[in-house]
Amino acid sequence: MGKQTELKNDPAGLDLAIDIPFLSIVAALMVFGLLMLYSASWDVSWHANRDVNSFFLRQLVWLAIGLVAGTFFYFMDYHRWEKNRLATLAILGTVGLLFLVLIIGERSLFGGKSVQPSELAKLVIVIYLSVWLNAKGEMIKKVSFGIIPLGLILGVVAGLIAVQTDLSAAVTVFALGLLLFYMAGGSLMQILILLFTSSGLGAVIVTIKKPEIYGRIQDFWVGIQDINTFGSDQIARSFTAFIDGGWFGVGLGKGVAKLVLLPVPHTDSIFAVVGEELGFMGSTVLVVLYALLLWRGMVIAKKSLDGLGSLLVAGLVFWIVFEAYVNIAVIIGLLPVAGNPLPFVSQGGSNLVVTMSAVGLILGVARLAELERRKQERRSLGAVVDLRGRDRRGSVPGFSRPSGTKRS
Repeated sequence: MGKQTELKNDPAGLDLAIDIPFLSIVAALMVFGLLMLYSASWDVSWHANRDVNSFFLRQLVWLAIGLVAGTFFYFMDYHRWEKNRLATLAILGTVGLLFLVLIIGERSLFGGKSVQPSELAKLVIVIYLSVWLNAKGEMIKKVSFGIIPLGLILGVVAGLIAVQTDLSAAVTVFALGLLLFYMAGGSLMQILILLFTSSGLGAVIVTIKKPEIYGRIQDFWVGIQDINTFGSDQIARSFTAFIDGGWFGVGLGKGVAKLVLLPVPHTDSIFAVVGEELGFMGSTVLVVLYALLLWRGMVIAKKSLDGLGSLLVAGLVFWIVFEAYVNIAVIIGLLPVAGNPLPFVSQGGSNLVVTMSAVGLILGVARLAELERRKQERRSLGAVVDLRGRDRRGSVPGFSRPSGTKRS
């Protein structure tokens, strides 16, 4: 991994140095998401609370919390996750919360659906594995020092999530772990060993706590083999919405599928609402925005100061885009129903807050890299100016004379 570079007591550290392209893409996704959420949620909001605005206003509250969290992580030096053992404390706290909801018997804390530790686990697993893999270096390729410990980490976290019947989050955790291990230098064979180790441990946890989960896993696998055998009603209803939308849609707020056809149109099925109201063109815009987010995230990862920054950014942006495309693939019938939210668009407090926290972390990595680049430019410029000044002083006639020279 690259050598870590720190910015200590640098006045320029107060500079925002925001990556404007990445922030612009996120802003576009947020505006798009809020518009679609209001359109998709007013009916279910009315039936639930006799207020067409209640779900939308709740999302705004969570967005405000997410912006605060994202701002905090933006100004935080990401090396603190490694130096102050914050990553270790974070993963221990997250595992503790997963055990807590397991004892409670619910997926959420505080009796609601918006505070889900499984969402937090996705963010924390990226942070912890990035720090862990960066610290291990080449030792991750050794079975006893790298593959088995990493398999235990993934197996425990994913297993605890799976017993809460949140299989999509468990799959996401596995995918993130394998991606980060590959980016850190793992080979294909090592990845297969890691997958076998982690999934085996996860299966043990599921068997002990909730063996009935295997029914859902079997249904999911059947759905992978034949999409028509799993979730056909939801997929058929989604297709109907897309067909009604055509190329340009029926108009924002004018769709009817959210009223009579789609289950949970404001969460898992919201992309079908996009297809009906904004049509193929509007859906394509959303798909392209996620692709641009991935592209810009990879640019930031490449420009980061060190290996830790690269792993963090790549893992976080992959997680966001992975969930988005899984949700879209389910709605258009390419995958069986998985329950993944559509980041920035679906209603959900936990997902929105952790996603905005990830955005803050990514922009924070970009910020430190940009400040370091500016510092190097100032040093180079100062060296050039100093060199020219010395040359100029030595070349001015009469400015200096060799010793022993007499005036004529």
